Amino acid sequence: MSINFNYLLKYVIIGDSGVGKSNILLRYVNNVFSEEFKSTVGVEFGAKNIEINENKYRIQIWDTAGQENFRSIARAYYKNSVCACIVYDITNHSSFESIQSWIDDCKKQSPKSVLMVLVGNKKDLENKREVSYEEGESYAKAHDMLFMETSAKTGEHISEIFEKSVQKIDENITENKYDLENDNCGIKVGIKRDNFVLDGDNLKGNYKKKKCCTS
Repeated sequence: MSINFNYLLKYVIIGDSGVGKSNILLRYVNNVFSEEFKSTVGVEFGAKNIEINENKYRIQIWDTAGQENFRSIARAYYKNSVCACIVYDITNHSSFESIQSWIDDCKKQSPKSVLMVLVGNKKDLENKREVSYEEGESYAKAHDMLFMETSAKTGEHISEIFEKSVQKIDENITENKYDLENDNCGIKVGIKRDNFVLDGDNLKGNYKKKKCCTS
């Protein structure tokens, strides 16, 4: 079984440690949530397919470590990314105050065309909120970012992070805002994966290799 994609997109998820980046990835790709906190060491990876305006997209999502000692490793994954999701914890104002440093890092390493999405996570902990919706929304508007609040625990608005950002990327492609002949923009055109099969329909994120003579 061969699977064709019109576009392959590289995403990165960045932000302070403990804001829920890994659970956002897990919830979106596998629809699961882990109560146990485990700091990402280096990077973690997931992928999922989405169809927008009859274009088939495969999103490769890189979840980067938030700790300062791993930040140099994370920076390497900003390169050639079409979208950066910058996550803060709505119950921790200091994680919101760190956003600018993540934006600055991203701008230094990512393509100029990178799309940035500001994500306020842990919306299920409304009674512990330290960052208002209006504060997040205002910050996003001032920096020309998409914005939404989410809960990786309940799944609220997790899919919308990727659906809305891919919709914007789809619009940008239509308007010729990317140099698609250059992989540095974070988009590869006409990707074909003969050695992968999907588990179920083409919107599920898990995949597995076909049996082959090589690993």
